[in-house]
Amino acid sequence: MKPITLTRGTLAAVVTGLAATVGAAGPAAAAGTVPVPVPLGGVSQALDMEVPRLRAEVPLVKPGAPEGPRYVTGRLLPDRTLPQLPVSGGLPGLEGRAPLPRLLGDDFDHLDVDAPAGDVRALAPGLALDAPLTAPDADHFGLPSTKLPQAGVLAPVLRTVAGGNLATGPGR
Repeated sequence: MKPITLTRGTLAAVVTGLAATVGAAGPAAAAGTVPVPVPLGGVSQALDMEVPRLRAEVPLVKPGAPEGPRYVTGRLLPDRTLPQLPVSGGLPGLEGRAPLPRLLGDDFDHLDVDAPAGDVRALAPGLALDAPLTAPDADHFGLPSTKLPQAGVLAPVLRTVAGGNLATGPGR
């Protein structure tokens, strides 16, 4: 067997493995969450009884690029000296089904919880400063004048929509 054939075969195996991994992780990465199953099947068999079923989704946090500085006429420093950093991710999701000991009657023996993962968009706090000097002034022979310094905090922003369902019902 030639060394080139061995290298091509190894390369083909690696590429196939990577394609399978990317294909399996594609929907989770596109959704921004990673599914996390909670394995309780062994407990159900060991205790010979029905146990709750749980499945969670953990969000992936993705930092964004901050906006560049915006220069304003008459100021020595840019408008946002420390820009706000955008971050996007998600709220964790939860899906569960738990048995109830017929507390509400014979028709209600299960509790279902469904809270899907939701998108979260946030902006970190920022800072806006201005120096205690004005721009060069022609009336003062090109020298800047003094003024009161300015400082401001850009408040953080959080945007999301959360939702969920809670239901009771019969059956397995």
